[in-house]
Amino acid sequence: MRIQLSEHFTYPKLIRFVLPSIVMMIFTSIYGVVDGLFVSNYVGKTPFAALNLIMPLLMVIGAIGFMIGTGGSAIVSRTLGEGSRAKANEYFSMLVYVTVVAGVVLAAAGLAFLRPIARFLGAEGAMLDYAVLYGAILIPSLPLFMLQNVFQSFLITAEKPKLGLYMTVGAGVTNIVLDYLFVAVFQWGLAGAAVATAVSQAVGGVGPLVYFLRENDSLLRLTRPKWNGRVLLKTCTNGSSELMTNVSASLVNMLYNFQLMRLAGEDGVAAFGVIMYVNFIFAAIFIGYAIGSAPLIGYHYGAGNAGELRNLYQKSLRFTGCAALALTASALILSRPLAGIFVGYDAGLLSMTTRGFRLYALSFLISGFNIFGSAFFTALGDGAVSAAISFFRTLVFQLAVVLVLPLILGLDGVWLAILLAELLALAVTAAFLAAKKKKYPYGEAAKS
Repeated sequence: MRIQLSEHFTYPKLIRFVLPSIVMMIFTSIYGVVDGLFVSNYVGKTPFAALNLIMPLLMVIGAIGFMIGTGGSAIVSRTLGEGSRAKANEYFSMLVYVTVVAGVVLAAAGLAFLRPIARFLGAEGAMLDYAVLYGAILIPSLPLFMLQNVFQSFLITAEKPKLGLYMTVGAGVTNIVLDYLFVAVFQWGLAGAAVATAVSQAVGGVGPLVYFLRENDSLLRLTRPKWNGRVLLKTCTNGSSELMTNVSASLVNMLYNFQLMRLAGEDGVAAFGVIMYVNFIFAAIFIGYAIGSAPLIGYHYGAGNAGELRNLYQKSLRFTGCAALALTASALILSRPLAGIFVGYDAGLLSMTTRGFRLYALSFLISGFNIFGSAFFTALGDGAVSAAISFFRTLVFQLAVVLVLPLILGLDGVWLAILLAELLALAVTAAFLAAKKKKYPYGEAAKS
């Protein structure tokens, strides 16, 4: 039976509602890892390092989809909560078509400046050629990747989280199968991995598009778009935290790679690539919960249900705390086996990667609270606070600590930088949550 946004959520019902989003994000992370897994094991260390070097550029472009999806779904779910379904569909349709246009423009710009950007990121020689090859194949598919990111949020708002999961699984299976065929069997090398990912992004972007274009039993459908600059601006403002998170992560990853090239050379970049891949899978639990719960928060805030909003807030904090303990313990136990999947062929690189991930994984104790805090304010429509949390968490604090900590601790300082950055960000998140209790009815002060 379909769970509706308007219901009261107990723990079992809340977990059932957000579980498809969590699994969806885990699967998205896993199939995003597949390229690196096959390239590292079948093509070589240099192409693997090149892939990781150019990936921040691709993620920056794709992050526009996250911004529109998260920011727009908050507005649409709140509009649904206010009882205006026709307006919700107008907003939804406009935002989808804006994503398509923006994706085409950004892809064209990315192709035009691909080689200079790759060179700026530090690629040279064979690594530069590999980075340009991978980017040139993948960038044309980025409009579809952006659509996939948009629909991940809107399928939940449409009360179809399971459909979003099925679409993601379909895209993931496509990528895994084609990676095996193109890289391991046909031996197309790095180009094969890029083609496999591009095809999978087409599956993830086109499938939901076809669904929403046709008659369906969800809360949303694509209709004739009506331009609304105010809604678009609010969407971009509201979703700016998610854009900030992805753009900042890309910029910070560039700095990480620079520091690692200086301290450990190509092996350091390869080790960091493995850590990032594995980190995506663990962080997907927190991100999936944030994406899955955001439409619920937005709906009940729009409907004026203060008691249910407070209920969702308190249960979310408890869920995040339990997940933080479980994920940190799992990461520490599984660090060597997971690293071995990628770089088991090189004992020195395996040792470096294992130690790096064990230090990096300590941040899981804290990061979930910051991820939820930012998403919570996005769902409430307070994009400024959400963006501030993300800005400090993913850019200011990480840039500062990754520049300073290696001067004190050397290579270990690179791996521990994320832990210190998350600790500093937690103070900011807690301060905003405490300060905003009187404005938004999620705290004890709002009970009356």
